[in-house]
Amino acid sequence: MIEDEVAFAAMESRDPRFDGWFYVAVTTTRIYCRPSCPAVMPKPQHVRLFPTAAAAQVNGFRACKRCRPDAAPASPEWNTRTDLAGRAMRLIADGIIDREGVPGLAARLGYSPRQLHRLLVAEVGAGPQALARTQRAQTARILLESGSLPVSDVAFAAGFASIRQFNETIRQVYATTPSRLRLAAGPAPAPGALTVRLAYRPPMDVPALLGYLGARAVPGLEHYAGGAYSRSLALPHGAGVVTLRPGPAYISCELHLEDLRDLTAAVRRCRRLLDLDADQEAIDAALRADPALAPLVAARPGLRVPGCADPGELAIRAVVSRRRRAEAARRVLAGLVTRYGRPLARPAGGVTHVFPHPAVLAEAEPVCTAQRPLARALAGGAVVLDDGCDPYQARKQLAELPGMSRWAVAYIRMRALGDPDVLPPHLPVRRALHRLPGRPERWRPWRSYATQHLAHLPGGRTFR
Repeated sequence: MIEDEVAFAAMESRDPRFDGWFYVAVTTTRIYCRPSCPAVMPKPQHVRLFPTAAAAQVNGFRACKRCRPDAAPASPEWNTRTDLAGRAMRLIADGIIDREGVPGLAARLGYSPRQLHRLLVAEVGAGPQALARTQRAQTARILLESGSLPVSDVAFAAGFASIRQFNETIRQVYATTPSRLRLAAGPAPAPGALTVRLAYRPPMDVPALLGYLGARAVPGLEHYAGGAYSRSLALPHGAGVVTLRPGPAYISCELHLEDLRDLTAAVRRCRRLLDLDADQEAIDAALRADPALAPLVAARPGLRVPGCADPGELAIRAVVSRRRRAEAARRVLAGLVTRYGRPLARPAGGVTHVFPHPAVLAEAEPVCTAQRPLARALAGGAVVLDDGCDPYQARKQLAELPGMSRWAVAYIRMRALGDPDVLPPHLPVRRALHRLPGRPERWRPWRSYATQHLAHLPGGRTFR
């Protein structure tokens, strides 16, 4: 938790950078808000601070209708923490409790449900069921405001076990009924796509990030045009297609899902792909402290580290792209997608297929020496790259695979596992380092972000 003095300073300045780091509950109104909420500043004696929205709800507070604290960016520590709590929070955000329950989450992490509950209550103020309940409420609100699905169908699509549970949760969290929540959103949108606003902490160079993904778009799997990036998603209950566009102070996320139960997972994967929960102001400040890197950060503030929508897919793409020029790698990957990928029931523009499953690629004709060993390891569980994996164990498992290069392991750590402190052993990186005075150790623990700036040195090259 942030110290009280810092928290109250953030509240007084309405600083949006602290949204998601903590939540402000007011005992006189029984409402909890973001730190940046424009409402009248409460007296300190009437304020309670919570590390998560679920913790505030467990203690009897409901969400502010003005600042919508449940839609704030998540705390960036859940992206970087590799302990049990961090891994659990990432899996819960991906919707695992709705699919496998608390026993399934505990089994993934190697703990008993009771141990896991006790640890999460101590760390974030709420147990796994309460955290999942908060997430279901947010998913239901998105479905009610962004689609025309009947209210009863919204309940089950959001993960609730019954209509009664759904109604009670919406009433407790938002102090209204599902029907009134939909009416307050205005006219219902056209059936089909769901449009969600993805919040982030400024600064963020959204065009640069979408352009990065677009320049590497694999035909059939991804498409980039007019500043909008689209791609297919392999989700727990079916496939989906997402289109991401820059908004005024958010990213517009348009989703076409085969099964609406996948909304939570789809939003989580889009946020991971775009690194939306990073505390970019703190990262840029740390990198500006190095005189050699300061001009690059000043010229391009808000550069994020591109993540991935599917860690297994990213790992396969990394080994296939090794020792190939960008265009050649795209052609080879497009061939794999067309030949072995699953066609979408409803193609969306240039997006026609889902990336092949590792089990399929394990038996496919290999296009590089590392493809088959990696695909077999992913399909058989010898290598696990999901949100609940231990990144140190995953790094060791990857390095032991036949044909796996040091560059590929570093690239997978940076983009698939979200490691913020990776300096790829890549020739363009080494050349860039020779052109800058100082030592890269000064950039710890944000060397992955420094790498993005090195790519924009005059005459520099991008790093795939």
